[in-house]
Amino acid sequence: WLTRFYDPVVQLTTREKTFRRALLQQVAPKPHDRVLDLGCGTATLTIALASSYPLAAVTGLDADAQALFIARDKARRVGALVNFEQGYSSRLPFSDAYFDRVVSSLFFHHLAPKEKAATLSEVRRVLRPGGELHIADWGKPANPLRRVAFLAVQILDGFETTDDSVHGRLPALIGASGLTDVRQTAAINTPLGTMALYKAVNQR
Repeated sequence: WLTRFYDPVVQLTTREKTFRRALLQQVAPKPHDRVLDLGCGTATLTIALASSYPLAAVTGLDADAQALFIARDKARRVGALVNFEQGYSSRLPFSDAYFDRVVSSLFFHHLAPKEKAATLSEVRRVLRPGGELHIADWGKPANPLRRVAFLAVQILDGFETTDDSVHGRLPALIGASGLTDVRQTAAINTPLGTMALYKAVNQR
């Protein structure tokens, strides 16, 4: 029942416009690239990708049927050409080497450690050689004030799933999946903590 409140809460607490703009510029798909928005939720980022890069083929995937209902309605209202699929990140319903870009926003901190590992393994599987992973999610807090603020996220989303964020482990988890050139590209302080942007490449 909280799904309907997701968009306004994110807008108010995460400096959404700032980090999504930076993420869009970082992803920058080429014409005819296939792009997967992993854990697309209500598709704010998915629609922005399709609108900013209309020559790319954008797919949004989420396991939540209610979120996808909202996503499809939002895309229809603005005329965004997006393919939506329902499925789990740990069992992606796509063939090997299918996508040129995989992007994810505020998704990985919802996953338990084993789910993160399984998801990243699947991401590598569906990325073509030379394909890229781009993530925006909670990172290691930049200072004690951001650490205290992030407790609100941990209380809501769970301490087990957010522990990797607090300790800045996501880059190491990405590297363990076999993706390379893993780096943090930005850190943006928000009312609830520090938002980090990451990039990695599938060199296989």
